[in-house]
Amino acid sequence: MKNLFVTGSLLAALGVMLGAFGAHSLKASLEPEQLQIFETGVKYQMYHSLALIILSIAGNQYYTSSLRISARFFLAGIILFSGSLYLLSCCQLLGIESWKSVLGPLTPLGVLCFICGWIGLTIYSLKYPFKK
Repeated sequence: MKNLFVTGSLLAALGVMLGAFGAHSLKASLEPEQLQIFETGVKYQMYHSLALIILSIAGNQYYTSSLRISARFFLAGIILFSGSLYLLSCCQLLGIESWKSVLGPLTPLGVLCFICGWIGLTIYSLKYPFKK
């Protein structure tokens, strides 16, 4: 569970750095729509980094396969969803416009991973009692 906590914390720190980079450095280089796409990636990375931290704390009480699977789905979602949005928003800037046809389908796969992660967390919460 410590590794999960560390991973969530590092991804959250990276999210803050990317958010600051987007707000200050990319603001002049990207169109407002592209910047909004980048910011959506940052927002969802932060949400799910915090979810990983929560999973690591919950896992100290009951470590289960549904918790482990949820964590993997959240991590995959961050990579696929947020990562694809970062690259899609910066395609022109990075000179990788031809990648759009590959990156575009990754975004909804990332959403699916996030959904599966939350469903796994729901299963965990239904199976294991909360302490009073």
